[in-house]
Amino acid sequence: MTEVVHTPRVFSGIQPSGGLTLGNYLGAIKRFVDMQESGIETLYCMVDLHAITVWQDPADLRHNTRELAAGYIAAGLVPSKSILFNQSQVSAHAELGWLFSCIARMGWMKRMTQFKDKAGKNAENASLGLFGYPALMAADILIYHSTHVPVGEDQKQHLELTRDVAAKFNHDFGVDFFPMTEPVIEGAATRVMSLRDGSKKMSKSDPSDASRINMTDDADTIAKKIRKAKTDPDALPSEVEGLSERPEARNLVNIFAALSDMDVDAVLSDVGGKQFSEFKPMLVDLAVEKLSPISTEMARLMNDPAEIDRILGEGSGRARAIATPILEKTYDIVGMIRS
Repeated sequence: MTEVVHTPRVFSGIQPSGGLTLGNYLGAIKRFVDMQESGIETLYCMVDLHAITVWQDPADLRHNTRELAAGYIAAGLVPSKSILFNQSQVSAHAELGWLFSCIARMGWMKRMTQFKDKAGKNAENASLGLFGYPALMAADILIYHSTHVPVGEDQKQHLELTRDVAAKFNHDFGVDFFPMTEPVIEGAATRVMSLRDGSKKMSKSDPSDASRINMTDDADTIAKKIRKAKTDPDALPSEVEGLSERPEARNLVNIFAALSDMDVDAVLSDVGGKQFSEFKPMLVDLAVEKLSPISTEMARLMNDPAEIDRILGEGSGRARAIATPILEKTYDIVGMIRS
């Protein structure tokens, strides 16, 4: 069997579940923008089919989908450069998701730690979609023959399952059709932690709004939250090893590094020896400079929902043009009569 060389293509998506945070921006969207400029075709979507694995208020889901799209665009994703679309507008995702649910094994799904985390002790009452959505996630990626996916550490297991599904499909049908997608996990702040507790991930579900920077926060709010962020009494170290037992310090340094496009070593060579009373104003200035224009542009875009819908509709058409022939070839390989 001749090995197929797949055209490089990047895909990723975020659930439109509301409340975009700095963690979403640094861990995902900023990296999407960077990859947009790589010369490789990029597709980024609002994965609303995944969002409904838990109950969503319909009005909130519509609002959150548009807000996520606004966040994409305000952060620098350009519709003429990247294909921006809504997952449910491309039915090939759901169709391939069903085929992959027949390829994936129950044992694979039971090993998914995110299901255990989200379902908690009441797993019997969780939706079937929540249990099986890694098969849909595999379809999201492979329906475009995506070769690279920028993901956070917490999604790496799902991408490994995607590779398992692709390998099993190719083996079962004696083809080399789906690529072995590679994860792209890089950057200083791929996992942004709470401003109130450096051992916990920054989350929109945290009861304290002070624990996170929302992408809709204005300049004054951003500054206030950083000034009040939890720290420790020691000066910043000059080397990375000095952050190993200091989660809050490590988090703030990581955020500074990511926002300034520097590595942590370079940041510490500049700020090592400084107290937080000196470092926090530096981080405030940087964060306000980088983030407040995004929140301002998001607000402007949200005042014109019809324009957001137009962009997503146009993007979904471009996405369908890629996905449809791949889906039809998949049906043909499986042996389904489509005429």
